[in-house]
Amino acid sequence: MRVLVLVAPGQGAQTPGFLTPWLDLPGAEDRLRAWSAVIDLDLVHYGTKADADEIRDTAVAQPLLVAAALLSARQLFPATDDVVRNVGAAAGHSVGELAAAALAGVLDDDAALRLVRARGLAMAEAAAVTETGMSALLGGDPETTLAHLEKLGLTPANVNGAGQIVAAGTLEQLAALAEDKPEGVRRVVALKVAGAFHTSHMAPAVAALEAAAGSLTPADPLVPYVSNRDGEAVATGAGVVERLVGQVANPVRWDLCMETFQARGVTALLELCPGGTLTGIAKRALPGVRTLALKTPDDLDAARALIAEHSSTAE
Repeated sequence: MRVLVLVAPGQGAQTPGFLTPWLDLPGAEDRLRAWSAVIDLDLVHYGTKADADEIRDTAVAQPLLVAAALLSARQLFPATDDVVRNVGAAAGHSVGELAAAALAGVLDDDAALRLVRARGLAMAEAAAVTETGMSALLGGDPETTLAHLEKLGLTPANVNGAGQIVAAGTLEQLAALAEDKPEGVRRVVALKVAGAFHTSHMAPAVAALEAAAGSLTPADPLVPYVSNRDGEAVATGAGVVERLVGQVANPVRWDLCMETFQARGVTALLELCPGGTLTGIAKRALPGVRTLALKTPDDLDAARALIAEHSSTAE
């Protein structure tokens, strides 16, 4: 049996101008402009002309990434029924979870974008209270790394598997980490984010997001939706939304999501635009699983071939 998992990347995956080639596709610019009107944010500008600092802003980066994931996905799966016929599971890393919720049929695209707009604004406000950030640690023993982070007062905000843990905390704590790496860690890389996401620093954002989610009428997922909280598949729409709200102040356990993919017999992983990070992790953590990252429209034909080979209806 072949099983395809559809994944959406998280914050830090954005680069200046990354949506430019996508606007050449029929209807793509119209779709982005319609979404821009829904959330009062010029996604076309930020995806094509804005510089790195502009798209590092949490309030911009988060809706931009969800819009990019959905824009690329709708080239392959125009309707939820297309996802149901072809996809064995859906997941997203951090803010990518909102794109996954839309693709799984829990929210429509407009509702997902409205919620991520509220999420980005709330997290940007929380991040402004204290100067904080995040750094990825590459290599090393997880237990040794976690103990070292605790000693420095840092939070393991993302446990990504494949030898990657992301630490979050104040800029002073992160500077101390750069000077004093855990034993065995090859590199410490500062991430292109504007706050210590998925930590107690984000607690004020939870209430704001909870209020924004109160008007939603989520549907139950039509394909298994794998949650960052614990890697479990969530059966109800209400459960998905509850986790989306709480997740902003709790660690992302992408390692557990990948364990679930493996347990479900996933044979291929397709990462939506701007792909690359999650496929890189999967290549190390999920040997034997075919991977493909959607970076530009040039990747769409390869994606269609992968879907045809590994979809739920493939023999």
